[in-house]
Amino acid sequence: MDQRARKPKDRDFIETAEGMFFCVTGYLHPPDKYTAYLKYSPAPVGKWKGREIHYRRELEYYHVSQVAGTIAYLERNYPHYVHYCPVRNIKFSMIPQEYVKKYYLPQQRLGEILETPRDPLEEEVRAFVYEIIAGTGIKTEDFGITGSILLGIHNPEFSDIDLLVYGLENAWKVRAALKERMLARIRPVAGKVLEEWCASVANRFPLSYEEARYLAGRRWNYGFFGDQALRPAQDRYFSIHPTRKDDEIRENYGDTVYREKGMARIRALVSDASESLFMPALYRIEGVEVIEGEAEAQQVREVVSFEGLYRDVVDSGKEIEAKGKLESVNERCYRLVIGTMMLKGEEYIKPTLGKKS
Repeated sequence: MDQRARKPKDRDFIETAEGMFFCVTGYLHPPDKYTAYLKYSPAPVGKWKGREIHYRRELEYYHVSQVAGTIAYLERNYPHYVHYCPVRNIKFSMIPQEYVKKYYLPQQRLGEILETPRDPLEEEVRAFVYEIIAGTGIKTEDFGITGSILLGIHNPEFSDIDLLVYGLENAWKVRAALKERMLARIRPVAGKVLEEWCASVANRFPLSYEEARYLAGRRWNYGFFGDQALRPAQDRYFSIHPTRKDDEIRENYGDTVYREKGMARIRALVSDASESLFMPALYRIEGVEVIEGEAEAQQVREVVSFEGLYRDVVDSGKEIEAKGKLESVNERCYRLVIGTMMLKGEEYIKPTLGKKS
């Protein structure tokens, strides 16, 4: 498959001329560049290895502060990968097409693994995918693999399985199967691992432990897969990430211009949360109440999160409180954006106790 035959998608990967690996983020890209953040770099020693080259992970964990650190590193050492975007009015890491050594396609790589797995982890990937297919009826071509397995630098001893499912309808099918415990060899995060995750989230984000525990209860797309025939001693940690198909990517670069209008904290009723499974997560809202910040926030009609923690926070018909960057959309309406450099991780989306009538 040729990348030019499809649209760039969230969690594709790019290898640059210097041998660095960037993860494509979102679906909005300049005509001659790819919006992406630095994930792995060549290193003298490292836990990940491919083609006799060791790699280090540039993000210790996923947070806007970590991404900001990679951009500062690139500005110092590889400034040709940091650019200003006039459409989004941001400075971010972007890969000019002339510096792309290889573009990695998650669906193509998974197809190779399903046909001929080359190590024990790839055998687990195949078993994991077929477990989901058996429970949902989704076609194999609607899945992809990302992360270190996509790049071929994984370690079967510790690497996770990071799976992609393409299309909103397919994503909801997988969500239902996992939330209803329909897949026998898949179990949710629980016990000490769950407690440690909640404590870590409460430490890194403006959330209480109880709020983190609530979000943990919504995280259907993380867990453990156990195939005793392949790995009898230990289950494998996995994540599943819904990704848009080509016909679900409706915005072309330059169609819309976004401009910062300050900060706002609001309460609102979520009228449509169906696309909150994607990254960025999208919540359509109504009945906005401005708690803090710019008065124009009364006109906000969408809350958009580039922070994965705030995917699928509530269902349609529920009320949320959200704090983020206020942006105008083509100078007409407004949206609230979570996960930007502006508020340095102080943004959030969380449910309120009541339901807005």
